[in-house]
Amino acid sequence: MEFSPVCSEHISLEGSILKSDTTHKKRNISKDVEMDIEILYKVVPQLAKVFRITDKIGEGTFSSVYLGEAQMRDGRKEMFALKHVIPTSHPTRIAAELQCLTVAGGRENVMGVTYCFRKEDHVVIVMPYMEHQAIVDIIGSLSFEEVRLYIYNLLKALKHIHQFGIIHRDIKPNNFLYNRKHKMYALVDFGLAQGTSDTQIEMLKDLAGLRKVPRPVFGERNLNSCTPVPPSCTEAALKTELVKAKKTDDAASYKYPSANQGLLAVRTSSSSQKTQMSMQQGLTCNCYLTDQICNVCLARKQQVAPRAGTPGFRAPEVLTKCPNQGPAIDVWSAGVILLSLLSGRYPFFKASDDLIALTQIMTIRGSMETIRAAKTFGKAVVCSQELPRQDLRTLCETLRGRRSAAETTLVPDASGETPATRKNLVQDDTPTYQPNGPKLKQHKEETPCKHQDHPDSSKAPTPQSSLSESKVGDDKGWDRVPDEAFDLLDRLLDLNPSTRITAAEALQHPLFKHL
Repeated sequence: MEFSPVCSEHISLEGSILKSDTTHKKRNISKDVEMDIEILYKVVPQLAKVFRITDKIGEGTFSSVYLGEAQMRDGRKEMFALKHVIPTSHPTRIAAELQCLTVAGGRENVMGVTYCFRKEDHVVIVMPYMEHQAIVDIIGSLSFEEVRLYIYNLLKALKHIHQFGIIHRDIKPNNFLYNRKHKMYALVDFGLAQGTSDTQIEMLKDLAGLRKVPRPVFGERNLNSCTPVPPSCTEAALKTELVKAKKTDDAASYKYPSANQGLLAVRTSSSSQKTQMSMQQGLTCNCYLTDQICNVCLARKQQVAPRAGTPGFRAPEVLTKCPNQGPAIDVWSAGVILLSLLSGRYPFFKASDDLIALTQIMTIRGSMETIRAAKTFGKAVVCSQELPRQDLRTLCETLRGRRSAAETTLVPDASGETPATRKNLVQDDTPTYQPNGPKLKQHKEETPCKHQDHPDSSKAPTPQSSLSESKVGDDKGWDRVPDEAFDLLDRLLDLNPSTRITAAEALQHPLFKHL
């Protein structure tokens, strides 16, 4: 058994500070949680000498988080978060997460690490516990000033980790803890982090060489059929193809459904003749930028590109499997969070796969803008229907109930319809409704639309909800949101990662001039 102090804290290990039996304070927890706590005590026995584990406060794909109480040398009792990493995690991945927390953590709104326990293949990372509120529970009551401070502090954390060459890759409200009462913030969970080419985190450099083949994601279908990038043409312009899986005898006869069904094509080709020859000798792709898929394209192997992250927060370059991904993907996720907070809708995007996620983005940012941006990073997007770019202020104010249908003027699409005539994911007129997500208890149950409908500003609020929101908004600043907020949102949600604002630049934005 090993006990590794990561930094000089004041937890005493002289003898058994807390009774070494595995009984924990009785709380209103389920039998399953009690059983999980008992199992954790057994697999890492040293924990019982230091902590009284009282609850399970989080659970994800790669870890579970527990709440533990320890007695300090000065007699105080302090709470800690204990992250139990699943035993199947790669040791280098665990070491990389620890190094991120050690090197960059503990300041600038980034969570630090106190200790690490290991027993065989079980690892428990001990971090300070910060009481926090879930955004989903408070989004309807936040004032604009609270939103401004929240985004400012998130960008502050991103600037800090990006200076170390760390790409978090899973920025979302659940990973940016918020203590509303004390205005405290903490960026957590570096389990999916990767490094830039000049990263200062040595373990992230080692991590880059771990995975040579793409790893399937549990519960998600593989929608990609792509050309591998040969070493000889790393600088060639590659365009990737995302294809809806379908069995057919004649592959060339396959037609794409329309974009308003949530599907589009992102095609792959290479200027290198060697690439096509390596796929199928003597065959030439002739379906580029068409609504068909030839046998050559179907024969292409999957392109290796990182796609970690949470659905709804992935950047366009992640959705289209761009091989070169940088800190800009974290900035995009911050933009999605700001979009949710300004519109009062969380989560804003909720898609079943990457194609539908990209379509939903196009519904807000425009199809032609998406096509042009994709071209800059080597992707060719084909969309069967032109979708107009929406004005972000109009969108957010309509969703918040601060604009009536008569006040909302949107550009018509190619069919002559405006987004206000089409269905979308928003079914509830209250500002805290979550499209296709769990509803808050105070809201009536409604049947959500299918995923292929998009979260645009089509749902006009009822007079009653608009009046109610107006009263709340007047007290919380939603009647005087400055143009700078939507300008920053527009720059955070820049479809082109090369021109997207950086976290450091965003902190200098006029929206934060008094901060």
